[in-house]
Amino acid sequence: MAASASHATYPSLKGRTAFITGGASGIGATFVQAFHDQGAKVAFVDLDEAAGKALSAGLGPTSWFRRCDVTDAEALQAAIADAAAALGPVTVLINNVANDTRQVAAEVTPEAWRKGLAVNLDPAFIAATAVYPMMKAAGGGSIVNISSINALLGPGELPTYSAAKGAINSLSKSLAHAWGPDRVRVNALSPGWVITPRQLELWLTPQAEADWSKLVALKDRIMPDDIARAALFLAADDSRMMTGQNMVVDAGRT
Repeated sequence: MAASASHATYPSLKGRTAFITGGASGIGATFVQAFHDQGAKVAFVDLDEAAGKALSAGLGPTSWFRRCDVTDAEALQAAIADAAAALGPVTVLINNVANDTRQVAAEVTPEAWRKGLAVNLDPAFIAATAVYPMMKAAGGGSIVNISSINALLGPGELPTYSAAKGAINSLSKSLAHAWGPDRVRVNALSPGWVITPRQLELWLTPQAEADWSKLVALKDRIMPDDIARAALFLAADDSRMMTGQNMVVDAGRT
């Protein structure tokens, strides 16, 4: 499938290898499809093996998938190395994987806190350091860390998630300064409330959507494709002088 005529095409993405964490469903699957449609070679990991295999099979030989628990640093590093061996050096990394399960702040145990950071923060750093040597050798690359407006809003039911996303923003800026001399760009991308199947199943009620609508300037739903389009821009050479930034796509909520 070619990129939609109603959206931008980025020639600089054609033939590049993109690696996406949490790519089998939701926003992640939209990232996978969007980069594939731009002519990129796409590798992705996820715990959902059935969904990942089905998505990869539909994309053909320029796609690569492996079931991977991203909280296992060695497994994530190995997946990135093997994907690069199969498709070529990774020059685009989308750190997408996350878990936004609601919590009661006073009841979060030390174990639950650590588990939350292990999926929402740690893989971004592990994956970034794994791809950095490839990007440096290639003369540059783009890392897009998926953050959230909850890093700014800090809702009470998302203490671990919000803390991790705040750290993602700071990490993005730190790595941007560290790796800028090697033309490795690192940006954060902060979505608002994106309507995925998970949101529809668990949290999107008519009342919740009505409340959200009162807080935003644009009243349309934010869809996964809206976030993917922003990620394509940050990955492409069109944004070559952008690094250390936090791009917000939230319909005017913040």
